[in-house]
Amino acid sequence: MTRFFAQSLLTLLGNALGLLAAALLLSDFHITGVGFVVSVGFFTVTYILFAPFILKMAIKYAPAFRGGIALVTTLAALILTVIFTDGLQIGSATSWAVAPLIIWLVTVLAGIILPLFLFKKLIGQKTASRKKVPSTLE
Repeated sequence: MTRFFAQSLLTLLGNALGLLAAALLLSDFHITGVGFVVSVGFFTVTYILFAPFILKMAIKYAPAFRGGIALVTTLAALILTVIFTDGLQIGSATSWAVAPLIIWLVTVLAGIILPLFLFKKLIGQKTASRKKVPSTLE
């Protein structure tokens, strides 16, 4: 359960950074201050809930899409976030095409980099415990 919460936290932070990056890089991608919090929360919950469903559908009906599941899930979560929240608007087809790529890329990078900072102490403890030699072998 702790792993699930840690992964959810990383997903939330990665999505927040991804949405911010898209808002900074795309002129037709608008997100408001208060709407940002709601949009990130909604986007993350939607992403976490829809990822297994979309993966299952892709495996069953379109196996070639398995590699792009994260992008498809990001696009689906983005569409639902725009529909169901007021804090996010996307104004052009170009922004619709590029925003999922930006969000996905930033989320992937955050998934690699953030654990090194957020869980540094935990990673250090696990590394130290693996290096210990059992007392019977000393």
